[in-house]
Amino acid sequence: MIDTTAFGAAVALLAGSLDAWIWVVPGLLIGLLFGALPGISVSMAMALVLPATLYMEFLPAIIFLTSVYTGAGFGGSIPAVLINIPGTSSAVATTFDGYPMARQGKHNEALGAALFASCIGVLISYIVLLLLVQPMAEIVLRIGPYEMAAIGIWGMVLLGSIGASSVAKGLFAAGLGVLFGMVGMNTAGYMRGDMGIVWLLDGIPTIPAMVGLLAASQLFALVNAKFIVESEAERSISLRRILAGGAMVLRNPVTLLRGSAIGVFVGAVPGIGSSIANLLSYGETRRNAQDPESFGKGDVRGVIAAESANSSSEGGSMATMLALGIPGGGATAILLAAFAMHNVVGGPRFMEESRDVVYAIILSNFAQAAILVVVGTLFVYGASTLVRLPLRYLIPSVLVMSTMGAFAIEGSIAGPITLFVFAVLGWLLSRYGFPVAAVVVGLLLGRLIETEMLRAWQLAGGDPWYVLNYPWALAIVGLMLVSLGLSVRRDMRKRRLAAARS
Repeated sequence: MIDTTAFGAAVALLAGSLDAWIWVVPGLLIGLLFGALPGISVSMAMALVLPATLYMEFLPAIIFLTSVYTGAGFGGSIPAVLINIPGTSSAVATTFDGYPMARQGKHNEALGAALFASCIGVLISYIVLLLLVQPMAEIVLRIGPYEMAAIGIWGMVLLGSIGASSVAKGLFAAGLGVLFGMVGMNTAGYMRGDMGIVWLLDGIPTIPAMVGLLAASQLFALVNAKFIVESEAERSISLRRILAGGAMVLRNPVTLLRGSAIGVFVGAVPGIGSSIANLLSYGETRRNAQDPESFGKGDVRGVIAAESANSSSEGGSMATMLALGIPGGGATAILLAAFAMHNVVGGPRFMEESRDVVYAIILSNFAQAAILVVVGTLFVYGASTLVRLPLRYLIPSVLVMSTMGAFAIEGSIAGPITLFVFAVLGWLLSRYGFPVAAVVVGLLLGRLIETEMLRAWQLAGGDPWYVLNYPWALAIVGLMLVSLGLSVRRDMRKRRLAAARS
């Protein structure tokens, strides 16, 4: 529960420190800008500004870095909606319905929904963090390799049928993605599928492959179009319509709360992060919808589910970092580095001895979420001008930017080659009805599933029945099988209806 004395001290600390507030808006703008640049992750953006925090006091430094974190969490959705390129890996699921909405001239509504879902997701996650930081940390400590592997497999199976004409095609595409994700050396030291190519020793470069699959392959399909939005009347940029997109979020409270809950829980588990949270949230929302066939075609609930989850995972990651001193992902690892630069050690002792500072960090994030509504709306208003650019200029510009980003990430020609190969693969998969998104899901989850299953096998000493000692993992697998059965049943029913109509 809340320590009222420390809470009051935190309020006084923030009220009496102007330095703690003047860095919020610059931090949000930096996060939005870097998040909107494809290929630059949240942790990369925070690492770039980390040296500047050495000359600040501890609290303003942490508030500045968390502002960058908050801004980048939403910034990745802007290119995801407008040009089908997730600015960060945590915005992959935003492309599934955000880009189709943009193609229909609903880019204002899609970006407004993404912004408000992000802001409310951040707010919800920090409310949970304020109330349940210690119990959450204790639950996270009980999650082992069996549970992690089960969550990864569930996410892959759940999302395998996204956008597919059949469950079989979806699972095939997801399996193909897992095979790509397992290329290179595993944690046991075995090499697989590297074909003697040195730059595949660490696996297929994830970001260039993902951009190639989702973006470049789609751009090939647009070469004969003139604009992203065909109708000239729909290309307008409207503040009213952006706010209308925000109102759509409030009209879907179940989707918002479900996504936020998944984001908080998944974000708190070290090593999983927001990249998995947004995919799981999207898959669960689609599975629970009465009209799942509308997803992937411009359903705003898909945008809300993805953005609420990837933003609320911030609070979950912060819970693990503050309570245990364990980073939930790359961004919180940068925050721990900032702690060390100021001679502060995160973890249980910090929670006990500096609870007022912990509360001050949490309260500042409430303010960041509110300020992001204003700053993000202005940023979106400017970014939406992309839909007015003719595709004969936009397509080569995006391809050049993607190629340069792929080269910058890998530091070699391996990045651009990966981008080109996976762009061609994505175009071929799309042409023959295989869901490209499922390949991305498998690529992101493949290495996680393999690593955790290997750890589980070592823990069991090779005994397959040792899994019976982990009822939560078995429960997750059971839910996965039920979910898969329902998907197959829906697929068979759809085929029977189609046969009856013909």
